[in-house]
Amino acid sequence: MSIFRKGARFPSEHQRLRDEQTGAVIHQLTNHPSINVNLYFLNYSFTPDKKTVVFTSYRSGKPNLFKAAFPDGEIVQLTDSDGLHAYSGCISLDGSEVFFTRQGAILAVHLDSLRERQVASFGEGSQLGECSLSASGQWIVTAAKRNGKPGIVAARTDGAEARVVLEWDRTIIHPQFHPRDETLIEFAGDPAPRMHVIQRDGTGLRCLHPHDNNEFVVHETFLGDGDWLAFAVWPKALRRIHLKTGEVRTIAEFNSWHITPNKAGTKILCDTVHPDIGVQIVDVATGGRRTVCHPHATSQGSQWKTSRYAVAEDWARAAQQQAAEKSKALSWMEMKVDTVYGPQWTHPHPSFSPDERMVIYTSDAGGHPQVYVAEVP
Repeated sequence: MSIFRKGARFPSEHQRLRDEQTGAVIHQLTNHPSINVNLYFLNYSFTPDKKTVVFTSYRSGKPNLFKAAFPDGEIVQLTDSDGLHAYSGCISLDGSEVFFTRQGAILAVHLDSLRERQVASFGEGSQLGECSLSASGQWIVTAAKRNGKPGIVAARTDGAEARVVLEWDRTIIHPQFHPRDETLIEFAGDPAPRMHVIQRDGTGLRCLHPHDNNEFVVHETFLGDGDWLAFAVWPKALRRIHLKTGEVRTIAEFNSWHITPNKAGTKILCDTVHPDIGVQIVDVATGGRRTVCHPHATSQGSQWKTSRYAVAEDWARAAQQQAAEKSKALSWMEMKVDTVYGPQWTHPHPSFSPDERMVIYTSDAGGHPQVYVAEVP
């Protein structure tokens, strides 16, 4: 009988470390020979009281949600599901539940009772992505693929309403609500142009920043009250764009990668790669930055060695590489499932704690991806 099941409890895997270059105190929260990752970097992995961290682990052989009392409490398995999206976890505003997607449904699991409830279902054969909450916590939005067609779906978190916001002919990446107007959704399209907005009722679709594949825009998100959005132009600069006027300003010129702002929109946290100069906190007003820590993650993906979007030849080469790996009968842990953008679990994906005094991230420097928390120096 497997030891992994909903409600299973495991001893703490905590280790206290220190970053050799910055001196930051580092808490290693997981130490299991499997994939372990923090939640999507635009969502908190900490509950509001900062006493609990929620993470995804493949230790049972498939992705499931777990919680750990911070910093050195026991680990509890929250779900035991097939088809759970590994980066879909999103903690409710009051910290009582974690929303997640499983195939074509949005669900929630209670952190204490472990009771699961279905928020919305969008039909068999559907696939949903990462969850994002509105500022009030009353709505949740996620990317979808229904009948092979990309789109956006939204639902009330109490389960009272669900709707298809958009069906599109291009890949859609991480839709998110405006921080003050929960009728407005920003999302990324792939290929370029990337940044778009749409009303929750499906009207008002427009492109925020027309550009072609020579400008490699990635990882956009709202700043503060939502008048501006930050985005990276890989690997050249961290920039922001005004939601209404389209004015673009450079915040800092460096290889910012996955970015997430503090609540006020005055600071931006990001990782870096090619070269890896560590996790950075950037002042939006001045562009000044400081290093928090050095995850030393392998940060795989051929895409991050170039300054343009992947083209058909890149994807064809990746498919050949994946086929070659499958022929060697490698285990699921050894498969490089995406050689263009890289397995996501090899990227740090840092995010703030709710009080912004800590940074949570993933690193596979030790051979397996583990979850770490750095105290901001």
